[in-house]
Amino acid sequence: MHQLNVTRRSLGIRFPDKSDAQVTIWAPKATQIALNIHESQAVLPLQKDELGYWHLTTDQIKPGDQYTFVLNGNEEYPDPASLSQPQGVEGPSRAVDTAAYYWEDQSWINPSLDSYLIYEIHTGSFTDAGTFKALEAKLDYLKALGVTAIEIMPVSQFPDSRNWGYDGVYSFAVQHSYGGVQGLQHLVNTCHYKGLAVVLDVVYNHFGPEGNHMENFGPYLTDKYRTPWGRGINLDDNWCDGVRRHFIENALMWFRDFHIDALRLDAVHALMDFGPVHLLQELRQKVNELMQATGRQHYLFVECDLNDPRYIKPLSEQGYGMDAQWIDEFHHALRVAVGEDKTDYYADFDGLNHLAKSYKDAFVYDGQFSVVRQKLFGQKVHGNAGQQFIVFSQNHDQIGNRKQGERSSQLYSYEMLKLMAGAVLVSPFIPLLFMGEEWGETNPFFYFVNHTEPELAEAVRQGRKEEFATDDDDDDVPDPQTKETFEQTKLQWQLPAQEPHRTLLRYYQTLIALRHQLPALYHLDRDQLDVVADTDKELLTVRRWYEDQHVLCLMNFSKQPQSTTLSVSGEDICWEKLLDSADAQWQPNVPSASSKCPVLIKNGDAILLQPESFILYAQHHEKSRFHLPDPIPQRLYVP
Repeated sequence: MHQLNVTRRSLGIRFPDKSDAQVTIWAPKATQIALNIHESQAVLPLQKDELGYWHLTTDQIKPGDQYTFVLNGNEEYPDPASLSQPQGVEGPSRAVDTAAYYWEDQSWINPSLDSYLIYEIHTGSFTDAGTFKALEAKLDYLKALGVTAIEIMPVSQFPDSRNWGYDGVYSFAVQHSYGGVQGLQHLVNTCHYKGLAVVLDVVYNHFGPEGNHMENFGPYLTDKYRTPWGRGINLDDNWCDGVRRHFIENALMWFRDFHIDALRLDAVHALMDFGPVHLLQELRQKVNELMQATGRQHYLFVECDLNDPRYIKPLSEQGYGMDAQWIDEFHHALRVAVGEDKTDYYADFDGLNHLAKSYKDAFVYDGQFSVVRQKLFGQKVHGNAGQQFIVFSQNHDQIGNRKQGERSSQLYSYEMLKLMAGAVLVSPFIPLLFMGEEWGETNPFFYFVNHTEPELAEAVRQGRKEEFATDDDDDDVPDPQTKETFEQTKLQWQLPAQEPHRTLLRYYQTLIALRHQLPALYHLDRDQLDVVADTDKELLTVRRWYEDQHVLCLMNFSKQPQSTTLSVSGEDICWEKLLDSADAQWQPNVPSASSKCPVLIKNGDAILLQPESFILYAQHHEKSRFHLPDPIPQRLYVP
């Protein structure tokens, strides 16, 4: 049992080659285990194997049957490796044959990492229906926008139907209200048909509190470590091997049985593992084995706030081998540059200087003293390409963790929204957009749950209030438990047909097209970049190049017009303006407004930048090869 075969799932119930069902469960605490098949009321004992595993081969359970496990003769629980929980986290499990789905994506090739442009989605609030099927109906819109990958927030089964997904209990089960196993498989297959990669957010640092019976089967948790969610996941304590296998098999399942292209691992700094091989290293090894066996490419992304290059260094350099990581510091520096108050974690950031540093070094803190942490923090990254870092101006955390869940459209001017978009999309990193950002969605993105246990629901409600107890304003904290809070987060798909949302959407589409078509932008070489911050005028100049093609990005974060003189080292060649956020075409409410910046400039020329504006110049680009995209047809975004 201890030898893991990456080509097939071994945990839970599976149906290899349409033959008898194979049943395997890890329960080192149990003295006896039986499988209770609800349809036939058959109760079948499992045989104890080595290392705490129990197994059974039977022809009495079929796909679609509901079942539970009976522990020690009297305790009955769902399967810890259940694939389906149609009656919720406390109901029986349902047997599923993942191999029954007919895949049509045999010719699909996962794009290279440097061509990823990610669009983050919460399935439940992305559409009115909140299902995988409804999400599919928006894929043509996303393709026309220019994104190359969608990232789906966690889908592992959680209580009821309203949840961010980070309270999932059954790591292998696909949220029933979204569409379950077949719904997710169909979505991925359709994405691949339309040329979109799929990233899935997974949570391996804790289990949700409601419906959590994991400890009745085995020591999934340990008292050695504490996390923000309580006891730590047992990755290096007694009986840790079965826990590690649980998560590694889960990751392999998403890749192998659901054809997911990349996983985003939530908050890996909370994975406390001081064993000889870190869980992430072992996961990397097993994913490599799977890729060798199948010929498919899969990526591993992590969320990590340690500024530790070890996470993205290859195994050959004693790293953990992750392909890329989120960079919150780029977001923090950008938000302070556009006017965010320097409170909480923003207190560590000074705006433009730190944004310039993040453009160049990815990590802002790579050995300096952090006032927030009260210590020297971080380590400099060397030799890591731009595609190993994912940046954004908004994401689910940075919006939803605000008291009122405000998006940028509720905090900043229309002009600043365009500037922030430009700052992200000209970076030498992988850009990530949060759903609705591209048209300036005005609905907030609140934190929401729907726990069915009254005491737990009240604890979450009070915890949310205590989190913002020191705020000066008198606004109430939105109740995360109510349906109204959830409904307010849904995207308003009628907005892209209205101004100024329609123009902002076209602006994003154009910026994305420029990024895809200009070699200096789509080659993510961190070394071929210069950045200069003028803090007095609140100007940032970013120059990137690839071979003989160069781009120049001018950003005015000031609320006043600012003049600057172009001074670029190298040949004295004219720069041609490709996009100016202050031009009339990007001003739906003031048609007569226009930038005064010249179409052609060269060294020594004076430039007047409009308030809160972004300008992109280029040289040595083949104009005949650059094509502005056709505007997204309205039929693609109407409800």
